[in-house]
Amino acid sequence: MIFIANWKMNGEKRHISDINKTIKFSKISKNKKNQIIYCPPFTLISIIKNKLKNTNIKVGAQNIYQLNNYGAFTGSVNSKLIKSVGCDYVIIGHSEIRNQENDLIINKKIQSALKEKLKVIFCIGETYKEKKNNITLKVLKKQITVALKNVKKINNIIFAYEPRWAIGSGKIPKIPELRNNFNGISKIVNKLKKKQKI
Repeated sequence: MIFIANWKMNGEKRHISDINKTIKFSKISKNKKNQIIYCPPFTLISIIKNKLKNTNIKVGAQNIYQLNNYGAFTGSVNSKLIKSVGCDYVIIGHSEIRNQENDLIINKKIQSALKEKLKVIFCIGETYKEKKNNITLKVLKKQITVALKNVKKINNIIFAYEPRWAIGSGKIPKIPELRNNFNGISKIVNKLKKKQKI
């Protein structure tokens, strides 16, 4: 299992000690196959990476800029920059950011991240209107197809299905619905990528 803690726009230097309980738990946990990933704000990445250096807990960024090269992009942080401070993962396509970007930009971000040997947490999901119109799998297919264009290997991509309508709404997807969507996602990816394991 993979546990991803997305801090969003929360956390200051003084809050880093909150991780101590997780570090202690990870050291006594018998199941070493489980992976814990912390995704703090950019300002805390290098400090948290340093704190976790003797653990098996990984660090990720919450987003990146789509271009891989350096340049005059004020306020932006790309995959080279987050890799240089010790990131292992990056969240791409998070529902809160999808409102400001399209699938083509997400595709550029994924390619940029993989080029820097980062592992990608690729978020997909439908809106409530799309769910009500019974086009969930159609929406997921478009998100996946465009985002994975020219991406040959997907072994460094985690597919995170996150229905946009469930976030902060109090609505919870039903298990049969989740199973159906998981199966649909697998079929879409397998058709695109010739049965690569996801």
